[in-house]
Amino acid sequence: MHDPDMFAKRAASFGSNATAYAKHRPRYADEAVEWVVGDHTRVLDLAAGTGKLTETLLEFALEVTAVEPDDQMRAELTRLLPDVPALKGTAEQIPFPDASFDAVVTGQAFHWFDTPEALAEITRVLRPGGVFGALWNYDDLSVPWVAGLAELVGNAQHEEHTPRHERLAEAERRTWRHSQRRTVESMLASLGTLSRMLVVEEAERVATFDKLRTYLWSRPETSQGEFERPMLTTAVRAVRI
Repeated sequence: MHDPDMFAKRAASFGSNATAYAKHRPRYADEAVEWVVGDHTRVLDLAAGTGKLTETLLEFALEVTAVEPDDQMRAELTRLLPDVPALKGTAEQIPFPDASFDAVVTGQAFHWFDTPEALAEITRVLRPGGVFGALWNYDDLSVPWVAGLAELVGNAQHEEHTPRHERLAEAERRTWRHSQRRTVESMLASLGTLSRMLVVEEAERVATFDKLRTYLWSRPETSQGEFERPMLTTAVRAVRI
């Protein structure tokens, strides 16, 4: 994504689709979340969106605070998880004092940050020995039908989710197999939450989804009701010195 105007448009596209995002985006592999957080307990979910990662963090009985810049996404998070403090803020301006958290995590969002400023802010709010973790979900392109679907989508998800973890000094990286239970229509709904699909012209969007629907109904793996969507969760973890 080299066009800064389009990058900004895509970054700001999710709020209008917050309800569908909450319903149809996949969770992250539990093992990935556990590996990132370790034995830390006071956690900031940065760019928390509608709370997909927040929900898993709560299941680990952690003390979770959310920060999210988009008002509609944050409102959906609060509706779904009313006990989680959810503040307006960005990765470049985190509304907390120095050394406030044991861990800062972000799901499907690090690629949207202004990285040098964001890393400075993340470091500031982490306690010494605290951890920063970034997670991404990907479709597993080693599976033939998934690769065929991605080709029709135009690799939108891989443009959107490319991790720039090389910017994280001394970072560790691991990947886990993961899946999401889908039907043809709910799979299309998931793809519809991708930023590229949200900003495309309506005629192109309709034509693309017609192709995707035809493809999914033509494949034996996906045409018989519910199916597993093969995925990978990649996590990157760095410790604050």
